[in-house]
Amino acid sequence: MKQLPFSLIVITDWALNDLLARVEAALQAGPGMAVQHRHPGATDRLFFEEALALDRVCRAANAPLFINSRLDVALALNANLHCTSRSLRPSDVRPRFGGLISCVVHDESASTDGADLALVSPVFRPGSKPNDTRAPLGVEGFERLARALPCPAFALGGVDMTNAGSMKAAGVAVISAVLQAEDPKQAAAQLITSSR
Repeated sequence: MKQLPFSLIVITDWALNDLLARVEAALQAGPGMAVQHRHPGATDRLFFEEALALDRVCRAANAPLFINSRLDVALALNANLHCTSRSLRPSDVRPRFGGLISCVVHDESASTDGADLALVSPVFRPGSKPNDTRAPLGVEGFERLARALPCPAFALGGVDMTNAGSMKAAGVAVISAVLQAEDPKQAAAQLITSSR
């Protein structure tokens, strides 16, 4: 299975006014972190401008940047791509795309062919989606899905310092555990350490 140079993915929350500063602070934790640009409902222009700003911050820290769903933006920035359940499948993109491709996995029916890694969710009840009615997978459910995948599995959904080390995972993906932490750098460093 492919070895990745990161074990933490921080997913953006553009509701935070100081998001870029928080991402920049988290990236000071050192190697082992990637950033995923996600902003549902943003206009094409706004999404691209945010991606440009994140790209500058990530390049300065030598950290991988993943772009949610938007192959055009990923190609324009020479970034990586995250395929959601409503976007292109990794297998659609893989023959023409040289970057890393991540995908989302909620159950056994997910299409992971062509993906370099999978974000398996929700492991625990996600704080960022209070209206999510899906039953959390729990540690056992996550590990069962992870074992069946042909690529590394990252735990997503309600993951924080209290539970990040409780499962066998290639890494973790978080939003609030880092971006809403009092000290994003310290939170990122702890999650990188606990998820290795």
